[in-house]
Amino acid sequence: MLSYFLIIEEGGDISLAKEKKDKEVNNHPNRIGFKDIAGYTIAESGNMFNLTYITSYLKIFMTDVIGIAPKLVGYMFIITRLWDVVNDPLWGAVVSKRKPGKDGKYRQYLRLVAVPLGISTVICFIPFNDPNSIFYNQTLAEKPMLLFVLAIVLYLIYCTMYTAMNIPFGSLASVITDDPKGRTILSTARSVGSGVGGAVVLLIAPMIIYVGSGRIDEQTGKEIEVADGNRMFMYALLMGIFSIVTYLIGHKMVKERVPAVDDEIVDLKGVYKGLFKSRPFVLLTLSGDIISGQLQFGSFNTYLYKNYFTNTGLSIIGTICTYLPMAVLILFTPKLSAKFGKKELCGRMSIISAITSVFLFVTANSESFIRWINPSQGIYPAWLYMLCLLLIGFGYTFVSLTCWAVVMDVIDYQEYITGIRNESAVYSAYTFGRQFGQAVADAGGLFLLQWAKYDSLSAGNGFIAENDTSKKIMFICTIIPAIVYTSVWLIFQFGYPLTKEKMEPIYEALRKKHEAEAKAE
Repeated sequence: MLSYFLIIEEGGDISLAKEKKDKEVNNHPNRIGFKDIAGYTIAESGNMFNLTYITSYLKIFMTDVIGIAPKLVGYMFIITRLWDVVNDPLWGAVVSKRKPGKDGKYRQYLRLVAVPLGISTVICFIPFNDPNSIFYNQTLAEKPMLLFVLAIVLYLIYCTMYTAMNIPFGSLASVITDDPKGRTILSTARSVGSGVGGAVVLLIAPMIIYVGSGRIDEQTGKEIEVADGNRMFMYALLMGIFSIVTYLIGHKMVKERVPAVDDEIVDLKGVYKGLFKSRPFVLLTLSGDIISGQLQFGSFNTYLYKNYFTNTGLSIIGTICTYLPMAVLILFTPKLSAKFGKKELCGRMSIISAITSVFLFVTANSESFIRWINPSQGIYPAWLYMLCLLLIGFGYTFVSLTCWAVVMDVIDYQEYITGIRNESAVYSAYTFGRQFGQAVADAGGLFLLQWAKYDSLSAGNGFIAENDTSKKIMFICTIIPAIVYTSVWLIFQFGYPLTKEKMEPIYEALRKKHEAEAKAE
């Protein structure tokens, strides 16, 4: 993977890092090199090893393995987000006020938090109620509410550790370089790492965690598969180890070049108050809430594949359709972003996702359309569902590949208008917003599963949902994306104000300011 990192040279030409890893990105004084790009990418892939597994399969583990009702799992996600109201600003303040160490202000957290975060991922998947598990506890197995409380505590530990890593990691890009082109490359690198890490988890997981139940589906004649608690724990252990290793590799490879601001005298309360009066920050956070919520909500497709399509193997195809656009468009996005601007690119291209998601919702829930296109089976064709996921991915990819560069634009804009630069405060607020969106998606989706009358105990014993329930799951899995992607398009196309034309003089002004401050020191 490292041999083929893309480096965008001045002028926008694309070349392979294997051939040009010693070349400069441009002539900016704080230019980045191959090691920075590779290290940042690898660290983000490690981040996604644990995050993707948690976000995609913890719900399945709680409902189908532990046997907790969907609405109770929904309450669990609400509780953890209430904790984040305290946890995120607290970590933002800790990171902001902590003096730089020997390996920088933000880079040090890749080393300090890697192991605790990896362990916290693993403990979320301990199958205490499985008699075949070495962790089996009869008391917990016989008292599901006690098991539910323990599940909340373990998940709270994970959320705390994830925040402790994600806030400084997000801030890290802004001190690796202050070059706009370099930051776009780092944003792209983070998206590549996110895509690689997420794809690895999602492609392999269905082949490991599902086992045959011994029950045959009457409609398809195939054996119904169920999630296995021991297998889910072992896969969590593997993901935890992978994440630790990649964080430590990233720590060794990246370098902080831009001096971090000493935030000791900064009024963090005033900073947060100012942020939420900033239109760019508010709209960016809103879009982050919405899109991260949708990414989280996408994990409910696992319920759809098993209960509507009766084929858990579709999880692998769905993953390919989701990540293939990123693999293709990664070649073009940095150049297009430099030419047209981040805001302009996101606004124009996200309409593809909006139109496709609306089409999917309308057709997937139309009995007449289903009877016309698939009269023999009477369900929405899986191939058309996958095609829609592919098209949605092509539109959303541009938002995904540039989102972290857009965050850095907001940081620059805030510094330009206020004179205060505080990366950790911005990232902690933005991170909380994304986590809030994820929580709403998780809790809302689980409450909707309860509305659909999804039976956790039956699912764990190898039964698929009744026909009416499976249709309601299809409704849930299509109406939310239709709302989400349409909203994202409206925000970037008509709301978010930081255009390319507006940002270019801000970049130059801040560059001169930082050079003058460095000379004064």
